[in-house]
Amino acid sequence: MPRIEDLSHAYKSLDWQAPMKGEETINPSCLLAFDYEYPEQAAEISIDTDEFTTVCPWTGLPDQGTLTVRYVPNHQCIELKSLKDYLFSYRDVGIVQEHAANRILSDLVELCVPRWMKVTLDYNVRGGLHTVVSVEFPQNNGSTSPAQ
Repeated sequence: MPRIEDLSHAYKSLDWQAPMKGEETINPSCLLAFDYEYPEQAAEISIDTDEFTTVCPWTGLPDQGTLTVRYVPNHQCIELKSLKDYLFSYRDVGIVQEHAANRILSDLVELCVPRWMKVTLDYNVRGGLHTVVSVEFPQNNGSTSPAQ
């Protein structure tokens, strides 16, 4: 059985790096929207997944968590299969948590121009730290309810 000193030396000599892609591989072109036939009705739509994954750009370790998208459509709704494909394009991307939330919001707002949208990324605990990042369109002016 190996001793701790032997494993420590072996560990220090590892020269492995996790594969990592750049932000340019995020694919917003796969996103689709369809007409919302009730634009006079301010329905709030909530979409979530607990399988959102990116990669820490410094350590190469996976950042995993729950993504929630809440929005009030204007004239377009997000098509769900295309959203799944879009989110999968983040899989091996080295991006900090705060930037991932903002990038998703930006791409989705550009796609469907909602009345209001909020993206929340609730990351799994890593290294003893728990991070939740929330961003809104239009920017929240301190209120806690969706802008109408």
